[in-house]
Amino acid sequence: MPGHLKSSPIDTSCPLEPSGSGRSHTPRSLAVGRRAPIRSDSVPDRGRPNSYGSSASRRSERMLSAVQADADAEGRLDWSQAGVDSTSCRAHQHAAGARKAAPVSGPKGVPIHHRADEGLGRSRGGLTSKIHLACEGRLRPLALLVTPGQSHDGTVFEAVVEQIRVHRRGGGRPRTRPDVISADKAYSPRRIRSYLRRRQIPHAIPEKKDQARHRVARGSAGGRPPSFDRAAYKRRNEVERTINKLKGFRAVATRYDKRAYVFHGTVTVAAIRLWLRA
Repeated sequence: MPGHLKSSPIDTSCPLEPSGSGRSHTPRSLAVGRRAPIRSDSVPDRGRPNSYGSSASRRSERMLSAVQADADAEGRLDWSQAGVDSTSCRAHQHAAGARKAAPVSGPKGVPIHHRADEGLGRSRGGLTSKIHLACEGRLRPLALLVTPGQSHDGTVFEAVVEQIRVHRRGGGRPRTRPDVISADKAYSPRRIRSYLRRRQIPHAIPEKKDQARHRVARGSAGGRPPSFDRAAYKRRNEVERTINKLKGFRAVATRYDKRAYVFHGTVTVAAIRLWLRA
């Protein structure tokens, strides 16, 4: 049947589902509701199970956090290097037209990933959204963020890195710092390098040619050239390959969801699938 899942993903998600909420939550209905958007070309809200409410995005994030914590505890999470990059996704015409009033998710109020602009950018090419993400060395997402398609990569770098939080199964502070972060020249501003230096995270980010010319033109006032680890930068292809895997899901490659927080949940479900496959 459409949206059918094997037993292992359902068994993994069951302990994380809410109980005592007064609504009927069965493993199959919840799993079908989550996987439906990434299995079919377009599944409107009326096509999902009734138990698949607006709080599903929060539950999906808890599931992603849980599978990451399990992988870290079992030594299956590669902290040696994290890659940061973004990818643009074309938005279907049905993704436009969301109500201007902010959605309300029960007693918790507005969903955590709601955006007033709904993460849609308008250009001559049509509607686009951009997914910013950080991945670990085994091609699985650690953190992600949805913005309009015209957003520059460097403007949300700090927000993406701040979302890297892998909880420890036995308790204690979550791990938030990979050994190295690699990124392309879009992330070369001094602000980003200062942020990484302040958090004591080594990086492999090349310097733009115009930045190098300006630094040299200033003489001794321009300072020393930033350090650059060429060997670490060779692994930047890992984040590109992670994006390629994510966009293997049709509802991630093309956005059909009207609300930004719903599309964020769709991408989160795709990320969970990548973690469960490993």
